[in-house]
Amino acid sequence: MKTFSPRPEDVKRTWYTIDATGQVLGRLATQIARLLCGKHKPEYTPYMDMGDFVIVTNCEKLIVTGNKLVQKKYFRHSKYVGSLKETLLIDMLKKHPDRVIMHAVKGMLPRNTIGRAMLKKLKVYKGDTHPHTAQSPQVYTL
Repeated sequence: MKTFSPRPEDVKRTWYTIDATGQVLGRLATQIARLLCGKHKPEYTPYMDMGDFVIVTNCEKLIVTGNKLVQKKYFRHSKYVGSLKETLLIDMLKKHPDRVIMHAVKGMLPRNTIGRAMLKKLKVYKGDTHPHTAQSPQVYTL
């Protein structure tokens, strides 16, 4: 019996939609990363992008545990001297709640070209509506 090695044309991608209302940020991000990598499929191969597309709605309604709202900080730097900026999680959730999920999922993906391709298949939106109804996404329950 030969070992099955999938080719790029063998990959079948489906679209999933996840409602983030009342979900814990870290647990939601791990499930999203699992779907984006394709680890839920029996033909998973670590050196290929086998994952599916994921649409996350109601990203502003997710929750975090503990004191992360006032203690967790996001840093950015423009490579100029003295330009280190920090933002608290509570401020990030008010202004850009989609970036919170993107940042959490990005940290769980591989740090190479495959990981960047996986992150492009993640779509995060405020509210219930999204422009991907033509792809007929399946509802994924956590």
